Amino acid sequence: MADIRTAATAAETDPTTAGWNGARSEPYGPRPRRIVSRRNIVVYGTLFVVAVYYLLPLYVMVVTSLKGMPEIRLGNIFSPPVEITFEPWVKAWAEACTGLNCDGLSRGFWNSVRITVPSVIVSIAIASVNGYALANWRFKGADAFFTILILGAFIPYQVMLYPIVILLREMGLYGSIWGLVIVHSIFGMPILTLLFRNYFTSIPVELFKAARVDGAGFWGIYFKIMLPMSLPIFVVALIIQVTGIWNDFLFGVVYARPDSYPMTVQLNNIVNSVQGVREYNVNMAATLLTGLVPLTIYFISGKLFVRGIAAGAVKG
Repeated sequence: MADIRTAATAAETDPTTAGWNGARSEPYGPRPRRIVSRRNIVVYGTLFVVAVYYLLPLYVMVVTSLKGMPEIRLGNIFSPPVEITFEPWVKAWAEACTGLNCDGLSRGFWNSVRITVPSVIVSIAIASVNGYALANWRFKGADAFFTILILGAFIPYQVMLYPIVILLREMGLYGSIWGLVIVHSIFGMPILTLLFRNYFTSIPVELFKAARVDGAGFWGIYFKIMLPMSLPIFVVALIIQVTGIWNDFLFGVVYARPDSYPMTVQLNNIVNSVQGVREYNVNMAATLLTGLVPLTIYFISGKLFVRGIAAGAVKG
């Protein structure tokens, strides 16, 4: 019994075993961080200011779109609506005048869908194959081809406006939906190719070599290995293209006719209309309707966007 008591006493006083009994006299582990510190105040204060800067106009747009004109004339733009009404949204969608037509944004919405969907599919499909070929299949002139693509990403759109007008006119596509599809697909190709090329470069080359040893070819490796591993970068490309094409105004107003105007051009016609009384609630509702599609896509796939943009970033 004496030996057992002596061993127990030694274990309690031994600093190497005292942690088991909770009798350690000195603190150990990582030093706890203070919740309130100068760094946290600066970081969260900056984030709060930026959030207010961007969310305050959105709040004003939402509450204004839900008010009637008599309430708007009172001048309290920050106050919530006393009586919520959705008439401005209905008018912006189906009744507002966008020039000669008074059918609201509905026509422009479906025009934008018909422009955006094929443009996104074509540009992403071609750019992903280009990036895959540049990353894994070294062919003669690959560096020169890649340099030309990168230079194309930095050419201002305004420089190419008139030459493309002539080109589309000669092809018989000027003023049509498919003419806009071709323009958006071409202008989206350089930056998307760069993103896909950098993403495919980050995939271990051993997978590519093993597939080659097993007899897989160009398309077999692309569809069975590269494509299933590329969801994040495809989401990045989807968000970039949908946002850029849906929000485009310049190409729509230059290369389209009134019956094929996208939603942004019709929004401009509604807001800048000089007929009758300016209805701010209808203008705000039309603006929110126009921006609803890209915002919805981003909120659904935001996490994949961050992962993909980090993986597809430019690397040395």
